[in-house]
Amino acid sequence: MSRIAFIGLGNMGGGMAANLAGAGHAVRAFDLVEAALSRAQDAGCLPAASATEAARDAEIVVSMLPAGRHVRSVYEGEIFAAAPKGALLIDCSTIDVASARAVTEAAEAGGLAMVDAPVSGGIAAANAGTLTFMVGGTAEAFARAQPILAQMGKAVIHAGAAGAGQSAKICNNMLLGATMIATCETFLLAEKLGLDLQTFYDISSKASGQSWSMTTYCPVPGVGPTTPSDNGYEGGFAAALQLKDLKLAIEAAQAADASVPMGHAAGALYQAMVNAGMGGKDFSAMIRFLDGKTA
Repeated sequence: MSRIAFIGLGNMGGGMAANLAGAGHAVRAFDLVEAALSRAQDAGCLPAASATEAARDAEIVVSMLPAGRHVRSVYEGEIFAAAPKGALLIDCSTIDVASARAVTEAAEAGGLAMVDAPVSGGIAAANAGTLTFMVGGTAEAFARAQPILAQMGKAVIHAGAAGAGQSAKICNNMLLGATMIATCETFLLAEKLGLDLQTFYDISSKASGQSWSMTTYCPVPGVGPTTPSDNGYEGGFAAALQLKDLKLAIEAAQAADASVPMGHAAGALYQAMVNAGMGGKDFSAMIRFLDGKTA
């Protein structure tokens, strides 16, 4: 088993760290929020007073942080100096591609291996250890990271060189955001046309309109598998986080001179939803926003 430092114990990181501790690793964890640190301790992690303390003597450092600026600050300000030479760094945050590449280059220059490994699956998958990891980095670094990531997920896929994991994640989430909007407006149209929504689901889920947003994450309460829509759109993937990922995708598209009109349209709708005070609701609550219900 390995000595692992885990930095960032929020909704996603907390479950991921718990799974590593449950697998028998010695996990030294750090978060700025005391309650998150306490939950990690209850799950078998050893609390640390700082990222520096957590990374000292660690064979592997895993991070799950909010944005690129946080990743740069923690790695450049603490982890690079504290982690032993030869340690493996795994950043599971969803950040901009440029930051992911810059941090990896700095890590390698300091004698550390690093991969960017953003995730898909949400809070439930983080807790259950069934996440999907999209990994960017060298083949050697990926080979070292894969067994660790496999203890937190059901699929670990090497997307390419440094930054490729982030590229795959933001492309995936741009598609997710747009298809959820299409799913929401389609159910609203079906209802206004007088269709029973369960009946429409039974038809479309077996026809050419089928999508993950419909059959796995249906935005209509009581239709399909249990989703956040059955819990007042609480939990799951917050609309504000979906907006963050769309902004990253649009930024990357501009840098790559790629045309993403649907990405722009989805971003504008999620921005309006967040502006209406619904940023903390699951992103499938878009169906309520489109129906004029913001409470």
